[in-house]
Amino acid sequence: MLFSRRLMLGLAMAGAFAFPALAGEGPTEIDLFFPVPVDGKLARDMGTLIKEFNEGHPDIKATAVYTGSYDDTLIKTRASIKAGKPPAAVIMSANFLLDMQIENELTNLDSLIAADGSTKDQFLGQFFPALQGNAVINRSVYGVPFHNSTPLLYINADKAKEAGLDPNKPPQTWAELTDWAKKLTKREGDKVTQWGIAIPCAYDYCGWMMETLTMTNGGRYYNEEFGGEVYYDTPSMLGALTWWNDLVSKYKVHPPGATPGPAVSTSFISGNAAMMMLSTGSLTYVRENAKFNYKVAFIPRNVRNAVPIGGASLIIPAGVEADKQKAAWTLIKWMTSPEKSAWWSRATGYFAPNMAAYKTPDMVDFLNKNPDAKTAVEQLDVAKPWFATYKTVPVRKNLEDEVMLVLNGKKQPKEALVAAQKAAEETLKPYNAETSLKLP
Repeated sequence: MLFSRRLMLGLAMAGAFAFPALAGEGPTEIDLFFPVPVDGKLARDMGTLIKEFNEGHPDIKATAVYTGSYDDTLIKTRASIKAGKPPAAVIMSANFLLDMQIENELTNLDSLIAADGSTKDQFLGQFFPALQGNAVINRSVYGVPFHNSTPLLYINADKAKEAGLDPNKPPQTWAELTDWAKKLTKREGDKVTQWGIAIPCAYDYCGWMMETLTMTNGGRYYNEEFGGEVYYDTPSMLGALTWWNDLVSKYKVHPPGATPGPAVSTSFISGNAAMMMLSTGSLTYVRENAKFNYKVAFIPRNVRNAVPIGGASLIIPAGVEADKQKAAWTLIKWMTSPEKSAWWSRATGYFAPNMAAYKTPDMVDFLNKNPDAKTAVEQLDVAKPWFATYKTVPVRKNLEDEVMLVLNGKKQPKEALVAAQKAAEETLKPYNAETSLKLP
């Protein structure tokens, strides 16, 4: 089935390039699919960005098309490819690229880079090394880092001081974080009036947070070299889920149930949660809405300091006509230039993937006034690629469904992870059957 589908996609791609659209007299019109995965005014900022691009490039007319969540964007992009009308560019969750490359749904960007007179190493060299693991597949470039993130620990500094804690010395270990959460949780009888810590768990966010906790417990979520293996039923992930569940059911310092990201940020902003783990992509939203002093810090460790990369890369889907592909490449290079990368970081809270962005005068001035924006960048020294497998979304949901059952008090961690591993291996079966050599 896989090979048949790839053959059909390959024929469709060949057809698209064999009969390119005739060049018209007007600008080349292209669509950019973009998701809004975090809090804030990202959609409005995207409109501002594309308007500036169009004003400076009269031969191209780009239209930003809002496509929902990261998962929604993948679904809509795949549907458009199958319909033969892919958008010229997409801001795609960085960890979906491996699955899309396996399915022949991505344009290999090597030839576009070479046409500019650059090498792959020179092109990638402008971005933080930690981002390259999700952009390069089989030594070819398939994505350009655009807005990227790491998880952060957000602390209500005022409430920490009230509890006798020093917000300038944030918790560095799980044990310290647990102690802080106990001291920051307030109760009136059986009712909790202030939670010590909140961690989001909804589709997409939940898998990322499980990878975060597993990595800080010394483990891995998946095989970084092979898209057919995940490590759900392992001691490191069991420890991670057990600690998360203990915060909920044993220490009762974390709200019960699986809480979506926006509900967590709302709880923090309203003062209902004194600490939260959330993406740096929500940092600008917190900065603009918190009516209290706050701090951001590294994610505390149990075994080691480590975080997964998050966020998105710019891609060109398979089957884009040659003239639109060229226009999309112009847009991608402009959006990821140091100046625009820096502007987008200041507007949203995502860190700028282009290292030169941090040397621009506006960014230097911004960081002097907002040192909290440095934390995610400093955390890149311990950052590793975001989980990426064949059928990334279903494999991720195999775990997320089970984690939600645990946080809702319906399963124990070990039972859940055994079930998640079994379900994931079933989902991965077609890829593993294809890649395993059936030698006699």
